[in-house]
Amino acid sequence: MLRISSIFKSLWTYRFFIFSSIKNDFKSRFSRSKFGGVWIVLHPLAMVLIYALILSQVMTAKMPGIVSDYAYPIYILSGIVCWNLFSEILGRSLNIFIENSDLIKKISFPKMTLPAIMVGTALVNFIILVVVMYIVFFILGHSPINNIIWLPVLVIITLSLAMGIGLFFGIINIFIRDVGQLINIILQFWFWLTPIVYTINIVPEKYKWIIMLNPLSSLTIGYHDVLVYDKSPDFTTLSYPIILAFVMLALSALIFKKANEEMADVL
Repeated sequence: MLRISSIFKSLWTYRFFIFSSIKNDFKSRFSRSKFGGVWIVLHPLAMVLIYALILSQVMTAKMPGIVSDYAYPIYILSGIVCWNLFSEILGRSLNIFIENSDLIKKISFPKMTLPAIMVGTALVNFIILVVVMYIVFFILGHSPINNIIWLPVLVIITLSLAMGIGLFFGIINIFIRDVGQLINIILQFWFWLTPIVYTINIVPEKYKWIIMLNPLSSLTIGYHDVLVYDKSPDFTTLSYPIILAFVMLALSALIFKKANEEMADVL
């Protein structure tokens, strides 16, 4: 298995390449856009608005513990920030090596810098969205700041889980391209198996185990605890996604080591 210390050493050596690539990624995405980074938050905010308009009257009454006329939009937005971070990293991981095949073939550099660039870009997007989310919260009279210290912990778990799963299937996707298409379809179902637009308490008791089998459910509930209910997350339930994240990262490192030499030939 790849030594963790050697990976971090390579990332540190190529840190300027990573930072400049993140910067160039944003420049290329918004070079001809008048609104620039505003588009990063418009899509998730549009999703929140749509679900709030359709389901707000039904769901608000089923959300105990939130004293606000805007309880449901607050609830959805708190879950969306988790989902956006997870799905962006997982989705981009599936094609991270394929999209950079020319670079891999022509230049000798640590391939693990590519996921680092991807994570850096996703984190910038996430930070922008969280800042806008808190502005919206304050406008709505909601100020969850007492337990915000736990938010970076939840973010690290989310990143680890998304990278572990994404890189594992991303490497397989190099050799079997159908994998990427399949995971993208699974992501559409995955969203609805995660308590983002509904609360876990409305799920019938006999089906709750299916929802909780999804590791992102525990994570989303953790985000809701911090951002909606302003309390610390339950690390008993978070132990499942934490353990799964470590397992998937280890499997990703193992499969990367085995496939590293063959990547350039297949790409």
